[in-house]
Amino acid sequence: MIPRDRTVTLEGTAYFLGFIGSIWLANWLITHWGTLKYPDSPYLIPVWPGALTPSGVSVYAPSGVLAVGLSFTLRDLVQRRLGVRVAMLAIVLGSVVSAALDPALALASGAAFLLAESLDLAVYTPLQRRNLVGAVVASNVVGIVVDSLVFVSLAFGSLALLEGQIIGKAWMSLAAIPLVYGIRAWDQTRGVGSHDITVTRS
Repeated sequence: MIPRDRTVTLEGTAYFLGFIGSIWLANWLITHWGTLKYPDSPYLIPVWPGALTPSGVSVYAPSGVLAVGLSFTLRDLVQRRLGVRVAMLAIVLGSVVSAALDPALALASGAAFLLAESLDLAVYTPLQRRNLVGAVVASNVVGIVVDSLVFVSLAFGSLALLEGQIIGKAWMSLAAIPLVYGIRAWDQTRGVGSHDITVTRS
């Protein structure tokens, strides 16, 4: 049987690698997969049906939003398992990877990632011990909006793509909520809390 401390570290390492991997996946998706592509544009996917929009036109976003939306939850889980310092290291490393993978949009990618993930950390940190799921949701909302706003502003000088970016990332954050609930329940059965701090079950 693996000691609890080692198990927690292994879980944190898996989240860390998943976090970095989500950045690579976002860049791969926008160049390889989607349902729509215009010349000199990333692959796009529908994130909101036209039947629910006033114009009747579906809302589209670059397919990479699927991985970016997931990255915010993974960063929260890195912090839960390995602490703030490792989470900050992951953010810095992720910013470098994001900029390096997309040289044409290096400033927009790196700046958006660094600022959004840092704010995600700032919101998540004071909330996590009281309500893990609430902390993840609140921090993800802030991170998603800031990441989308900064990226489209710097990359395109326009907010025309903002709506699709936010909606697409939000879907992935919502999809991750059952996972967060499961992790919280599992932690309670093992007496594990944030950064392996023992929690008391009531």
